[in-house]
Amino acid sequence: MTADPGEGPHMRQLLGAYVLDALPAAEARTVARHLQSCDRCAADYVALAEAAALLPLLSEEDLLE
Repeated sequence: MTADPGEGPHMRQLLGAYVLDALPAAEARTVARHLQSCDRCAADYVALAEAAALLPLLSEEDLLE
């Protein structure tokens, strides 16, 4: 894999919605294809997915701090 700086920033902007399964199907497929060929976006995806997995562990009090 290699990072494509031309597409990277655009795809990285969509990663949050992609992780939360909030993109339309066609856009999600585009992001998925990009992640297969871009190391930078793939690493960002992993970090976002890990962070999203921790969200259910937060309590309301945690969010108020």
